Amino acid sequence: MTRKNLYKVKSLNTEDKIGILSPASPIEKEKIKKGVRFIKELGFKKVEIGKNTFAVSKHGYMAGSIKERVDDLHQMFKKNEIKAIICSRGGYGSIRILENIDYQLIRNNPKIFIGYSDITALLMAIIKKAKIVSFHGPMIKDLTELDSEYIKLFWEMLQGKCKEIKAEKSETLISGETEGILLGGNLSIIASLVGTDYLPICENTILFLEDINEPYYRIDRMFTQLRLSGFFKNVSGLVLGQFKGCGKKDIINQIVLDIVSDMGFPILSDFPIGHSNQNVLIPLGIKTRLDTDKKTLKFLEGPFI
Repeated sequence: MTRKNLYKVKSLNTEDKIGILSPASPIEKEKIKKGVRFIKELGFKKVEIGKNTFAVSKHGYMAGSIKERVDDLHQMFKKNEIKAIICSRGGYGSIRILENIDYQLIRNNPKIFIGYSDITALLMAIIKKAKIVSFHGPMIKDLTELDSEYIKLFWEMLQGKCKEIKAEKSETLISGETEGILLGGNLSIIASLVGTDYLPICENTILFLEDINEPYYRIDRMFTQLRLSGFFKNVSGLVLGQFKGCGKKDIINQIVLDIVSDMGFPILSDFPIGHSNQNVLIPLGIKTRLDTDKKTLKFLEGPFI
């Protein structure tokens, strides 16, 4: 896959309609109501909630059946009036619907698609199969919890006004500057996609990874899996986001360095991506420059047409 394969989407304005759906785990109605109120306070008056958003599967840990979740996704992409889709939450279940999605339908109806955590599976699949840029960032359940700076960045990114993210509190693990296609998301999900046809592979990938509630040995195992699979051979720079509930940052950094430091790419740690109130919205699939000394991600192109 190359950048030239990817379609871009239209930027968002307050007259556009936003769709909300649950492709992974179920969510409480009150959290949706709270998120919708917040979206409307930002100036977006048109919001549509997917038909099966509050469904629950027989197992209890997915938001309805595969068919229900896929139908919602397809309907959202079919509707011309919907210009952006924001997932309600992550959890588990996105990977279960990947082989049932009509990616040509998505390619024919490109829209802003936002999520993170378990939604990483959909972000990667949309890039690989539909060849459309996608967006890693806050979901409906997160918006009201974000620090004000990140709410501002969220809106600026959707308008196409954000050209660079500078994270002064990040830590440089390996110094350097590099350019590449920005890809990534949840470590567990990226590792689970290795060996499938839903993980985009680009030469000179700037990869970012984050996770939550994973013990050290599992982080070690997943990074080792990515190395042994050959995935890191295409990586030109690595950004570590938030590893919430995973232990001490210094130990996680050392685990990563033990596994990949010999590969020669620059590494930046503790970037504001992931499960926290400092979760920046970033476009995936576009050319980006990483400077680990300046602690910046600079977008060398926009995600919008």
